Amino acid sequence: MDRTALAKRVIPPHPVLSFLVVAGFVGFLYVVEAFDVATGGSLEGDGVRPRDFGEWDNLLWMPLIHGDWSHLTGNAVPLLLLGFLATSGGLKHFFQVTAVIWLTSALGVWVFGSPGSHIGASGLVFGFLAFLLVRGLFARSWLQMVIAVGVFAVYGAALWGVLPGQPGVSWEGHLFGAIGGVLAAWGVSRDNRRSTTPATFSA
Repeated sequence: MDRTALAKRVIPPHPVLSFLVVAGFVGFLYVVEAFDVATGGSLEGDGVRPRDFGEWDNLLWMPLIHGDWSHLTGNAVPLLLLGFLATSGGLKHFFQVTAVIWLTSALGVWVFGSPGSHIGASGLVFGFLAFLLVRGLFARSWLQMVIAVGVFAVYGAALWGVLPGQPGVSWEGHLFGAIGGVLAAWGVSRDNRRSTTPATFSA
């Protein structure tokens, strides 16, 4: 399937495999949380610590660590749905989108975040949400826009989480995750347009 067709899909080309990949990631989060609980919360200090040059590797761990089971479950359900929908362009496309959201969220928190250890996969949730909301505009796909309206009806209220509010909640992670989702949608659209541009040859 060519990239233009993939860009306008709303259902993954291999839905069972896509579901297994997303569900496998969510399952891994539960394994990490089980280890954290068993070791007395030993991982919770390994989140992103803003402007701490000694713990750069924590940028990679932030979405994997949660404060407790309810924190994880609150992220797991939307991750399953939004992550599955974000695989509609294929798994390679999904991994690229996830990487952009993951790193944008973590780096944004590192630069602008408030002091403390920022943990949780909510940056990915907000990133996938933003990605799904704007990708139809970039791809000029009315069907994706319809899906976006449905996604917004279910999760749109969560977008208020990009603003400062509840103490102890990393609104910075939410905000930069959402920014990462928009960047990913723009990048995917740009790459798809390039793939359809006729090649030119020098004499």
